[in-house]
Amino acid sequence: MRLDEIELAGWGERIGETVGTPTVIALQGPLGAGKSVLARAIGRGAGVRETMPSPSYNLLFRYVTDSRTEVVHLDLYRIESSEELWELGWAQIPGEADLVLVEWPERAKGALPVDHWVIELSAPGDQPLLRDVEVRRVGSPSELAAFPMSVSGSRR
Repeated sequence: MRLDEIELAGWGERIGETVGTPTVIALQGPLGAGKSVLARAIGRGAGVRETMPSPSYNLLFRYVTDSRTEVVHLDLYRIESSEELWELGWAQIPGEADLVLVEWPERAKGALPVDHWVIELSAPGDQPLLRDVEVRRVGSPSELAAFPMSVSGSRR
């Protein structure tokens, strides 16, 4: 599926508004693919009212929403081994009311929960303002909002 940034952000907000907890969403893609854009949109939809900077250097940020959902945003780009995950409190993720957004999940090397979503983003070389989006369900996570209806051939 191919989305522009506005469609991607709108879809992300709908995910945040509708997804049940606990849910883990792994955001994959190269630098500049839109992982942080999508994470911020999901956070807004879930009720995060503060600015969500990229957790590239802090590795993890937590945001409590008015509905008591906790959005946990991780960026594992700087993780060199899966052992470093445990120092981040990985064993407690996800908590019962957590919506967990993991950028660079491949660095977790199989430590993701059995039930999660993988959203892979890429920028097609011929259309840099668009994002190719592929969604995969792993196990039995909570449902995700469908792609924007304005996109022809919508699918999950």
